[in-house]
Amino acid sequence: MDGAADGRAGYLLAGGQSSRMGRDKALLPVGNSTLAAHIAAQIREAAGNVTLIGPPEHYAHLGFPVIPDAIPGCGPLGGLLTALRSTSADWNLIVACDMPHLTAAFLDELFDAAEAADPDCVVAESKAAEAERGRRHPLCAVYHRRVLAAAETAIDRKLFKMHDFIASLRTEAWPVLDPTLLRNVNTPADWEAA
Repeated sequence: MDGAADGRAGYLLAGGQSSRMGRDKALLPVGNSTLAAHIAAQIREAAGNVTLIGPPEHYAHLGFPVIPDAIPGCGPLGGLLTALRSTSADWNLIVACDMPHLTAAFLDELFDAAEAADPDCVVAESKAAEAERGRRHPLCAVYHRRVLAAAETAIDRKLFKMHDFIASLRTEAWPVLDPTLLRNVNTPADWEAA
């Protein structure tokens, strides 16, 4: 289930509040499927497997393994912690459920970059649009399982911000020139535009 054979595992964080959207982003319709299932398929193609992190009662019907947050109420860092506690793979792709344009080929590039350089994590970084230039996306990143202790410490100290967390690691930025890839949907207007 966790990609140990090839050193890769993929996780989709699906348990967020979706407060600006007004409904669960993960379950937004994409063709005959949902946004979560669409992104999970891309992750599975790149990693060889995928596990959703969120309430199983909300997402088990999507047909993927689902595990609940190990420590509820810690936001995305809690999702990362849950992934790292459940994995036996060295490299773990963590993706938010609100980036509909991600591709398996791009996610495979993130894995390749991590495996080649061996940092603590490789994080997608916007390089295209002026307003987004230099913005890192810690929820489109590959983390080595050795950062589990750092995630546990951050949560113990109630330091939940993902940007602060990746700043504490040996992080490599992966430049992304196509702004569409990292576009996320947070509001109904974002969803219409996507």
